[in-house]
Amino acid sequence: MMETKESLSSKLLKGAAVLSAAALITKLLGMLQKIPLQNIGGDGVFGIYNTVYPLYTLLVTLTTSGFQAAVAKFIAERQAPGWERERNEVLRLASATMLGLGVAFAVLLYFGAPILSQLIGSSLLIPAFRGAAPALLLIPVAAALRGYFQGHQNMTPTAVSQVVEQAIRVTVMIVLLLALSRVGAADADLAGGALVGSSAGAAAGLAVMLLYWRGYIRASRQRRQAESSAEADPPFPQTKGQQWSKLLKVALPISLASLGVPLISLVDTFTLPRLLSAHGEELRIMAQVGIYNRGIPLVQLVTMLATSLSVLFVPAMAELQMKGDTEAIRRQVQLALRWFWLIGLAASLGLALLAAPINVMLYEDAAGSATLAWVAWTA
Repeated sequence: MMETKESLSSKLLKGAAVLSAAALITKLLGMLQKIPLQNIGGDGVFGIYNTVYPLYTLLVTLTTSGFQAAVAKFIAERQAPGWERERNEVLRLASATMLGLGVAFAVLLYFGAPILSQLIGSSLLIPAFRGAAPALLLIPVAAALRGYFQGHQNMTPTAVSQVVEQAIRVTVMIVLLLALSRVGAADADLAGGALVGSSAGAAAGLAVMLLYWRGYIRASRQRRQAESSAEADPPFPQTKGQQWSKLLKVALPISLASLGVPLISLVDTFTLPRLLSAHGEELRIMAQVGIYNRGIPLVQLVTMLATSLSVLFVPAMAELQMKGDTEAIRRQVQLALRWFWLIGLAASLGLALLAAPINVMLYEDAAGSATLAWVAWTA
C-alpha cells in the first residue's frame, strides 16, 4: 500500500512538473506572438485579432474543456485489468460528441462570419472569423485523446502536443503576417492570416496526439490479450445512452465553469466596437481596441498556468473519491487554493506596478498603460 501511494504521489508530482512546464512554454509563446502581431500589423490588426479571438476561445472551451476533464475522470475510474473496452467506449462517445460540437461551431464561424461581424459592428472581422473556423474541426479529437492519457496519469502527450500546437501556430502566424505585409495586404486580411495560424497549430497538435495514440495501441496489444483472459466484470454496466448521459453530467458543469474568462472577453467583443463607433472609422476603432487588449496576454499567462495545474487534480480526485478518502480530497483542495491565490496575487501586484515599462518594452510605446494596470488585477 505504501508503494502504491508513493507511486501515485510520484506520478502526480511528475505530471504537475510536465504540465506546468508545458503551460509556461505555450503561454510564453502565446504572449510573444502578440508582440510581432502588434509590431508587424499595428494596433488595427491587433484589435481585429483580439476582437475575434475571444469568441473563438469561447467555442473551443465549450467544445473541449469539460469533456476532456470528464474523459480523464471516467478513464481514471476504469483502470482495472479487463476494462479496456469500457475505456475505449468512453473515448468514442466523448470524441463523437466533441466533434459534433466542433463541426457545428466551425460552420457558425465560417458561414456566419458576415452576421457575426454585423452584430459586433465591424465588417473587418470576416476574414479573421473564417481563418479560425477550421481549427474547430481538429481540436475536439486532440482534446479527447489528451483526456484519455490524463486519465492514465500520463501527462506527457498533453504537454508535448500543446507545445507543438502553440509553436506551429505562432510560426505560421508570423510567416503569414510577413508574407501578407510584403504584398501590401489590408489589415483585415492580415488578421485573417494571423487566425489561420490557429488552424495550423490545431492540425499539428492533433497529429502529435495521433502519434502517441498509435504508439499506445501498439504497446497495449499484449496487455489487452492478457486482460481478456482475466475475469473482470465491467465496472459500470451501462448502455451507450446511459454512459453519454453521465458524461454530459460531468462535462457540462465543468465547461460552464470554464467560461468565466472567455465570457468577460466576449463582453468586450460585443461592446467596445459599438461604443467606439462614434469616434472614427472602423480601422481606427480596431486600433483603440488593440491598445485596450495589450494587457490581456500577460493576465492569460497567469490563468493558463493555474488552469493547467487544476487539470492535474481531476484524475487524482477521481481515484481518491473511489477510495472514499475524503480527508485527502480536502487537503488537496486546500493546498490548490492556497497556491492559486498566492500566484494570482503576486502576479497582479507585479503587473500593476510595472505596467508602463512593460508596455513600452513589449509594444514600443506607453499607450494604454493605465488600462494595462487595471486589467492586471483580473489575474
